[in-house]
Amino acid sequence: MAQEKRDYYEVLGVSKGASEDEIKKAYKKLARKYHPDMNPGDKEAEEKFKEVNEANEVLSDPDKKARYDQFGFAGVDPNYGAGAGGYGGGFDFGDLGDIFGSFFGGGFGGGQRQRNGPQRGESIRMSVSVDFAEAAFGCEKEITVDRSEQCHTCKGNGCAPGTTPEVCPECHGSGTVTQAQRTPFGVMQTQAACGKCRGTGKIIHQPCPDCHGSGRARKRKTVKVNIPAGIDNGQTISLRGQGHAGKNGGPGGDLLITVMIKPHDIFRREGTAVFCEAPITFTQAVLGGEMEIPTIDGKVKYTIPEGTQTGTVFRLRGKGIPVLNGHGRGDQYVTVTIETPRGLNKDQKEALKKFSDTLGEGNYEKQRSFFKKFKK
Repeated sequence: MAQEKRDYYEVLGVSKGASEDEIKKAYKKLARKYHPDMNPGDKEAEEKFKEVNEANEVLSDPDKKARYDQFGFAGVDPNYGAGAGGYGGGFDFGDLGDIFGSFFGGGFGGGQRQRNGPQRGESIRMSVSVDFAEAAFGCEKEITVDRSEQCHTCKGNGCAPGTTPEVCPECHGSGTVTQAQRTPFGVMQTQAACGKCRGTGKIIHQPCPDCHGSGRARKRKTVKVNIPAGIDNGQTISLRGQGHAGKNGGPGGDLLITVMIKPHDIFRREGTAVFCEAPITFTQAVLGGEMEIPTIDGKVKYTIPEGTQTGTVFRLRGKGIPVLNGHGRGDQYVTVTIETPRGLNKDQKEALKKFSDTLGEGNYEKQRSFFKKFKK
């Protein structure tokens, strides 16, 4: 029985008519929620993370999304439901192309597929965690990848050294055989994978001792990844040809690395904008003055105007995140909060009371406005 899978739209929590931006936003939110770094040792969160990545890989790709919308899981995974009837039972959309090619003289979706022709390798999806500053200014990371590569012993042909594969006598190297079936409409011809060579078009009598005839070997590699300045959480870097090796001389797949940014203790970002809160003293708020504000570049001096209120937002131009693959930087927005002093001694309390007695309604605009509205 096929493994139960949840609808990809349900996984991301979006409707079937969701836009690319809505899908991207939903993915970023869930990827951060279930990321292994945020849920160490949580197997359920790990499975959720894989499920979210799988859904995003399909729905963020226009071609895959169109096939999924039309055929469901079978449109993006030909092996889905194998043995369960319907699109299962080992049915391959490549076979569908062969059938259409036999009926109408052409392949399904543009040309009959060559089973033994070059095939591109599968892509590999991984994630890498970076801190706030690394994402802002860029960095280089090393990641370990387990991937299949061309076997060095047989150079990818799957044969033991000194031997060569034999062209399949059944399909003559095409990898497919034609089958005729009589129907009420006449004799219909279909093409299927050759059973003798299993669709490869060749027969290996002496398999390579290292790869056992597959032509590929599993290797663990360390790959350096350049994280560009300004990259945002959930964005993906593509390394061409760094995925699994192709078959029959086909190109390698891609290595797709999703960047996850660790939360910062002080800063928060939205695009290229950086936000933070800065506490100021009662005296600084009343009299104003110069204070140090933290930024991602370090501390900078900023003059607070007198009479500053809690919640006032100051803008530091050019102190935000660099524009990804562009020029310039965003801004930083600092929200100030007035910290009320605690633990005053007797003299301090008396001095503060004397100061308060010298103030009138005119010194408290918000309070005066509040009670004025209340009276109305």
